[in-house]
Amino acid sequence: MAETDLMIRPSDSTSKAEPRGQTLPANIEAEAAFLGAVLIDNKVLEELSTQLRPEHFFEPVHQRIYERIGKLLERNAVASPVTLKPYFEGDEALKQLGGTTYLALLTQDGQGLLATRELAEQIYDLALLRELVTVGRNLVEGALDTSEEVAPMDQIAQAEADLFRVAEGATTANQASDFRSAALAALKMAEAAMNSGGGLSGKTTGLEVVDEKTAGLHNSDLIILAGRPGMGKSSLAMNIAYNCAEEHLNYQRDGGPFNYGAPAAFFSLEMSADQLATRILAEQAEISSENLRSGKITRDEFQKLSFASQRLADLPLYIDDTPALTISGLRTRARRLKRRHDIGLIVVDYLQLLQGSGRANDNRVNEISEISRGLKTLAKELEVPVIALSQLSRAVEQREDKRPMLSDLRESGSIEQDADMVWFIYRADYYHEAVRPDFPTAESSPDVQEKYRIWEERYLELKNRATLMVAKQRHGSTGNVPLHFQPEFTKFTSPNKRDYSSWGEG
Repeated sequence: MAETDLMIRPSDSTSKAEPRGQTLPANIEAEAAFLGAVLIDNKVLEELSTQLRPEHFFEPVHQRIYERIGKLLERNAVASPVTLKPYFEGDEALKQLGGTTYLALLTQDGQGLLATRELAEQIYDLALLRELVTVGRNLVEGALDTSEEVAPMDQIAQAEADLFRVAEGATTANQASDFRSAALAALKMAEAAMNSGGGLSGKTTGLEVVDEKTAGLHNSDLIILAGRPGMGKSSLAMNIAYNCAEEHLNYQRDGGPFNYGAPAAFFSLEMSADQLATRILAEQAEISSENLRSGKITRDEFQKLSFASQRLADLPLYIDDTPALTISGLRTRARRLKRRHDIGLIVVDYLQLLQGSGRANDNRVNEISEISRGLKTLAKELEVPVIALSQLSRAVEQREDKRPMLSDLRESGSIEQDADMVWFIYRADYYHEAVRPDFPTAESSPDVQEKYRIWEERYLELKNRATLMVAKQRHGSTGNVPLHFQPEFTKFTSPNKRDYSSWGEG
């Protein structure tokens, strides 16, 4: 059969032509040859490294044929010109190509069987090029249109989002997932939790007690970590980001059945990158961060610091300390990190330092609502967990019981609503330290000495104890999680289980 026999005559695909005689990238003959190979041998689809979808085909008729092939194979039926025929007898576009006879023509020479992988890759690549053309056209049209409010940064952010979708192989419109796909994803999560031995189905926090309570950090989740100043929320967030990145590094070095870690991005709007790096090195070398900053370390401690620096040289932890970031700027930078380094966890320190788009008309509550929605959208778009730190209102300090509640979140309505989990970090020793009585002297009365003794006894009970309060968890129960805190190293760890019963009291 001559090559021209499979040439598609202009049908409804002609509407896709570009102006000035230019046409969108496509190879209709390659599409026809690939479909012919599939109809001859359905098993070729199982050997493809490139997963094609109907929308990757340029010719609408080919889209419908490939979609019907997929539906037949899902039912374990054979896809052939004969089994396809009943579904296309009334197809008007196919009638222009000779009707259902065209299905048989697709399989006539079978040359597509010699290069099915190459054909699939070409069809996929051309589909991506067409998406790039669409992104470029939309960008140009948006930049030339000044009838609406001119917002170039918003247009740049949208272009970044569109390019990210193209890089991920997505089409312009998001596709709905059928229940079968969603159920398979749920089964994979359950399998990961079962094989972990500890109920871990998401990415690890590196803290066993937290993983047990939450089953890990799950993709698309927004986790709010809140606390009053001095509680250690930045330290805890950095510990989690470090632990997740280290787990991924260990997996790359040693291998294993499951990777519970991921490269992590830490957006610090409060501290600089070198300050955060100093914290991590001090924690890993077990050197007082205060002594490290002041230079009061021995040669042995400096050697430990050097060894820790060498060991962590390849740690996939990326710190962005750009100040005064807007939510759109954060999303743009996160997309780049996802594209370049495939990050699997994002930490933002902290939410109230982000800026909105400026459309909130100086209404801070509306601006915070925009920011929290933007963070949740980012988590879903990149399919990664996002941990956002948040301040608490001063209402905590005005109560006798200093343990935080959901109502203590600043501008709490939208934050609480958008969050999948809300964590509070609470350290009773911090507040107990604030009421330390004067140290007694030899001349002090017995009452003064007894008062200090009682205070010190209680302080020793509370020292190094912290509580992570899970106040909201969309996919599980709430409750308190005990943690051990070493302030000199700014490090949180899991405590011994025998101490759980009395942990976090006060």
